[in-house]
Amino acid sequence: MADVGLVAIGAGLAVGITAIAAGIAEKEIGSAAVGATVEKDEAFGKALILTVIPETLVIFGLVVAIMIIGLAAE
Repeated sequence: MADVGLVAIGAGLAVGITAIAAGIAEKEIGSAAVGATVEKDEAFGKALILTVIPETLVIFGLVVAIMIIGLAAE
Protein backbone atom coordinates (compact mmCIF):
# COMPACT_ATOMS: atom_id res chain seq x y z
CA MET A 1 0.00 0.00 0.00
CA ALA A 2 1.27 3.44 -0.92
CA ASP A 3 2.16 5.99 1.69
CA VAL A 4 -1.02 7.89 2.56
CA GLY A 5 0.74 11.25 2.84
CA LEU A 6 2.23 11.05 -0.63
CA VAL A 7 -1.13 10.01 -2.08
CA ALA A 8 -2.78 13.02 -0.43
CA ILE A 9 -0.10 15.36 -1.77
CA GLY A 10 -0.50 13.94 -5.28
CA ALA A 11 -4.27 14.30 -5.21
CA GLY A 12 -4.00 17.83 -3.84
CA LEU A 13 -1.51 18.81 -6.52
CA ALA A 14 -3.75 17.36 -9.22
CA VAL A 15 -6.59 19.66 -8.20
CA GLY A 16 -4.51 22.64 -7.10
CA ILE A 17 -2.35 23.01 -10.18
CA THR A 18 -5.30 22.64 -12.54
CA ALA A 19 -7.22 25.25 -10.54
CA ILE A 20 -4.34 27.73 -10.77
CA ALA A 21 -3.99 27.10 -14.51
CA ALA A 22 -7.72 27.58 -15.02
CA GLY A 23 -7.61 30.82 -13.06
CA ILE A 24 -4.81 32.19 -15.22
CA ALA A 25 -6.64 31.19 -18.40
CA GLU A 26 -9.90 32.62 -17.08
CA LYS A 27 -8.19 35.96 -16.39
CA GLU A 28 -6.94 36.30 -19.94
CA ILE A 29 -10.09 35.04 -21.64
CA GLY A 30 -12.40 37.01 -19.35
CA SER A 31 -10.76 40.35 -20.03
CA ALA A 32 -10.84 39.72 -23.79
CA ALA A 33 -14.47 38.59 -23.59
CA VAL A 34 -15.53 41.74 -21.75
CA GLY A 35 -13.78 43.89 -24.34
CA ALA A 36 -15.43 42.03 -27.20
CA THR A 37 -18.85 42.28 -25.55
CA VAL A 38 -18.48 46.04 -25.07
CA GLU A 39 -17.70 46.51 -28.74
CA LYS A 40 -20.28 44.07 -30.07
CA ASP A 41 -23.27 42.84 -28.04
CA GLU A 42 -23.74 39.75 -30.22
CA ALA A 43 -20.41 38.35 -29.00
CA PHE A 44 -21.76 37.68 -25.50
CA GLY A 45 -22.79 34.07 -26.17
CA LYS A 46 -19.44 33.10 -27.67
CA ALA A 47 -17.60 34.95 -24.92
CA LEU A 48 -19.57 33.11 -22.25
CA ILE A 49 -18.76 29.73 -23.78
CA LEU A 50 -15.07 30.60 -24.07
CA THR A 51 -14.91 31.61 -20.40
CA VAL A 52 -16.46 28.31 -19.30
CA ILE A 53 -14.00 26.10 -21.23
CA PRO A 54 -11.06 26.49 -18.79
CA GLU A 55 -13.24 25.27 -15.94
CA THR A 56 -13.19 21.80 -17.48
CA LEU A 57 -9.49 21.64 -16.54
CA VAL A 58 -10.46 21.65 -12.87
CA ILE A 59 -13.00 18.89 -13.46
CA PHE A 60 -10.30 16.78 -15.13
CA GLY A 61 -7.98 17.47 -12.19
CA LEU A 62 -10.68 16.36 -9.77
CA VAL A 63 -11.22 13.16 -11.73
CA VAL A 64 -7.48 12.43 -11.67
CA ALA A 65 -7.38 13.09 -7.91
CA ILE A 66 -10.26 10.68 -7.34
CA MET A 67 -8.48 8.07 -9.46
CA ILE A 68 -5.25 8.56 -7.49
CA ILE A 69 -7.08 8.09 -4.19
CA GLY A 70 -9.00 5.12 -5.55
CA LEU A 71 -5.88 3.34 -6.79
CA ALA A 72 -4.08 3.95 -3.51
CA ALA A 73 -6.94 2.42 -1.52
CA GLU A 74 -6.44 -0.96 -3.19
